[in-house]
Amino acid sequence: MSEELSPLARALGRIPSGLFIVSTTNGDGPALGFLGSFLAQVGFEPPTICVAVGKDRAHLAAMRTAGSFAVSILDKESQGLMSSFFKAPPEGQSAFDDLETKSAPSGAPILTGSLAWLDCQITGEHDAGDHIVVFGTVTTGELLREGDSSTHLRKNGLGY
Repeated sequence: MSEELSPLARALGRIPSGLFIVSTTNGDGPALGFLGSFLAQVGFEPPTICVAVGKDRAHLAAMRTAGSFAVSILDKESQGLMSSFFKAPPEGQSAFDDLETKSAPSGAPILTGSLAWLDCQITGEHDAGDHIVVFGTVTTGELLREGDSSTHLRKNGLGY
């Protein structure tokens, strides 16, 4: 039997979020990427975005080491690409291995089938409880086709 969600969890779950693949280089290892939904544009000049990354994720350490990250913005047409990021790839492999990608100027992989992409240089971070919010200045990007980015709503705004 499922547990009844609190009014707060249900209310928070109504905040829409996008669907993005956040990627970074990983030294000599395979590139890292994760399905991110806590991402927002927070400045115009310079163009700045932020993404929340779980404190316990290897992606955070790799992003800090690289000093950069890229974002592939998903739409209805490209949502199927996110399934590669639902579980950890086998040792020595990357979730990007079976996907069509190209390298952003930072070296991070971007999905060529996505709606758009952004490449970012990290400019700071902020502790946000169980996540670290990483801020990045957008250095380049491209809209790959016309369309609307995907959004989703959570049933539970207090967990995944």
